[in-house]
Amino acid sequence: MNSITADIKTTSLIYNEFNMYICPNNIFIEPVQNTNIILNIDRIDFTSQKQTNNGQIPTESKSQTIAGILGVVKLLIGPYIIIIKKKKFVGKINGHDIWQLIDIDILPIPKTKLHLNETQDRMDIEYLNMIKQTFNTPYYYFSYTYDLTHTMQRLYNTSTSFVNIPMYERADQRFLWNHYLLKNFCMEHHEFCVPIIHGFIAINNCILNGKDFVWTVVSRRSRNRHGPRLLKRGIDLNGNVANFVETEMIVEYNNTKSSYVQTRGSIPLYWAQYPTLKYKPAMQIAQNENHLEAATIHFNEQISIYGQQILINLIDHRGAEQELERNYHDIVTMLDNNKIKYEAFDFHSECKKMRWDRLSILVNRVAHEQDNLKYFLLGSDGKLLILQKGVFRTNCVDCLDRTNVVQSLLGRRMLTVMLQKMDILNFGQKVEDQLDFESLFKSVWADHADIISIQYSGTGALKTDFTRTGKRTYNGMFRDLKNSLLRYYKNNLRDGVRQDSIDLVLGNYVVNAEESASLSCPLEVKPALKYFMYPIILMIALAMFMANAVFTSEYNTGTYIFLLFWGTMVMCVLSLIFYYGKEFVNYPRLSSFDNGKRLHHHQS
Repeated sequence: MNSITADIKTTSLIYNEFNMYICPNNIFIEPVQNTNIILNIDRIDFTSQKQTNNGQIPTESKSQTIAGILGVVKLLIGPYIIIIKKKKFVGKINGHDIWQLIDIDILPIPKTKLHLNETQDRMDIEYLNMIKQTFNTPYYYFSYTYDLTHTMQRLYNTSTSFVNIPMYERADQRFLWNHYLLKNFCMEHHEFCVPIIHGFIAINNCILNGKDFVWTVVSRRSRNRHGPRLLKRGIDLNGNVANFVETEMIVEYNNTKSSYVQTRGSIPLYWAQYPTLKYKPAMQIAQNENHLEAATIHFNEQISIYGQQILINLIDHRGAEQELERNYHDIVTMLDNNKIKYEAFDFHSECKKMRWDRLSILVNRVAHEQDNLKYFLLGSDGKLLILQKGVFRTNCVDCLDRTNVVQSLLGRRMLTVMLQKMDILNFGQKVEDQLDFESLFKSVWADHADIISIQYSGTGALKTDFTRTGKRTYNGMFRDLKNSLLRYYKNNLRDGVRQDSIDLVLGNYVVNAEESASLSCPLEVKPALKYFMYPIILMIALAMFMANAVFTSEYNTGTYIFLLFWGTMVMCVLSLIFYYGKEFVNYPRLSSFDNGKRLHHHQS
């Protein structure tokens, strides 16, 4: 084992600044730190080769500065190279610079697109825009010297040769967001390629009792079974669950390092809640799938990575969520694993009438388990003092709003323990009693909630007024209403495109060069006529009804008949739209879904 200090800190496996030259027949990428070598990408046969810099770059070529390569994706024109155009410094973890991805550029490697027909050209641009949309979703992070895909404890448990392995290969593949983009490009050019994670990072320099320390929150989103809220629920055949996020709190003080890890993820059953234009679509639990087998695969992996599992289930014990809760409980019972403990807490029932103080019931109930699972602590001399033996795996239906509230409370309780152990807080002092730091703590966790929610649901989180202030407020409830309506719109009318965009970047869908030529392109599929006609008729009927209701100066029998007619038209068309609800939902075009089984249109 190594102490994640000197080796990683002094070993730079990736260059951090490059000059890029785009020439007629080649693209040259030259590391600023080592101009003796260049990466030569041939624009005719698309091969790439690392070479000694012997003046291959034409003297008249203009250069642009880039911060790294994210990988290569093949579209209809051929391969595109994705580069980091702009980055932002976030802070340091264990002495290593951490960066946020701000802007990318996607450059075609082929020197011409004359081989495309008109339709292919149009479809290629659409594919290109979808990839840009994925990278416009906040936030992506990277480091040239620190492996952000691993927790401090996992890094500690690696062999001494770990630091000599290219960053791409040694990464935790669950969180390596550009795995597919790098897969066929990075093997020979890893010094040019930057692994990225998707999630949230906040690094804060803090002072308590006159002692300076760094407090960091890192959340890593899994790339497995990833997609928007209503299109990705439950588990797949490989035991991957939707919206799985690993969250690590890190404290660094006087060369002492400590971290605490929690996880969240969808209920590990085959279940779905596909959008149908209803505000709350029905939850469907698959009847003919082997839930136990998939859950066993999932928890075996979780236990092998994290140790003991305390499952905190925050969904309702009545109404629409009741059957899901009961099935989850039954599966855990059938697993009969002494490393798994199930804790059900009906969040909405326990905290109704804005009694959010009752969350202390849950925190106190699991306090003993939290103390037993401990946290990771490394002394200033690199000696291991404490290992974390397990995690709390928290979920609600979305694993967003209720989950984040409870994770923040568990995190605060353990942070108090960590700060006391490191002699930053005195015995008896608590995080919640340090007013300035408590304000920062709440703000960071509320920001964390918003970002993770935007990534999964398309809007900021609900219930963040409690996370920010410790109280549930009416202003917060109105904000939640606004976000809920926005979620409804995006989940029903925008998320199909978002799923397709994600699938392109993650390699779940591979574009075939013959699309829109000898093969059909799924992007060309046009919706049925009623998809356009019904909304147009609805708008006309609503406009006529409102015009007569608002601008009529005198009401008579004819006016009332007119209002009745157009009002009836509005209700009839609305009824038809909701009756055919699924046909008006923006579903993915690149792939279809069947209890986690991906069905591709075609693969190259």
